[in-house]
Amino acid sequence: MKYRLAAIGLAPFLIAQGLYVRHVMPRLPEPPGERSGVNGSGPPLSLLILGDSAAAGVGVPTQSQALSGQLVTALGSDFQVCWKLMAQTGHKAQEVVAKLKTAAPETFDVVVTSVGVNDVTHGTKSNKWIDQQGQIISLLQSKFNCRHIFLSSIPPMHLFPALPKPLRWYLGARAKRLNSELKKIAEGCDQCEFVTTNIPLEATYMAEDGFHPGALAYSIWANYIAGIIRNRLA
Repeated sequence: MKYRLAAIGLAPFLIAQGLYVRHVMPRLPEPPGERSGVNGSGPPLSLLILGDSAAAGVGVPTQSQALSGQLVTALGSDFQVCWKLMAQTGHKAQEVVAKLKTAAPETFDVVVTSVGVNDVTHGTKSNKWIDQQGQIISLLQSKFNCRHIFLSSIPPMHLFPALPKPLRWYLGARAKRLNSELKKIAEGCDQCEFVTTNIPLEATYMAEDGFHPGALAYSIWANYIAGIIRNRLA
């Protein structure tokens, strides 16, 4: 209740700050590089990386330094990874649902999602967020035969260097609320796991825009998820 009342009172200031941040923040491109392939040796493992600009690797020069490249490399020491990246800057949960609905059916052993930052910044309501995340999971299970779904948490946006206060506080509070819902969804799904990665948000780890991960952050994220995947498959 206090959060909602404070948000209402601060609404004009929050809107102004949001417009300002959109105007001054550098717009980084999705990095070039392969978005599918086969890498490594060992038992076969099919992998899908799904979601938004963080999944797409925004913040680094090449896909090899992004989540996809570093995760595939980390898993390649234990598996022959047949992988695919299905991610786009700006995608909210509803766009991810639409993408999955129009994509051709495939089979993936493991899916790693990164969906939520754009829902936070665009004000997606919690009930819609819950429904859309449920649709994503259902499509991954029914259309893509996914055995293991790793739902990456929304990062702690209250610590993003690019965001001024109180906008930083407001978006951080919304991120926490949606993460709480995502964790509940994962707890009710045997094939799902909610993944929180403790990535430092100092400038060294962030991209130049102060909003997206840099190469070090992607490395921590990729290696942490690779460890969880190994443990789960074992």
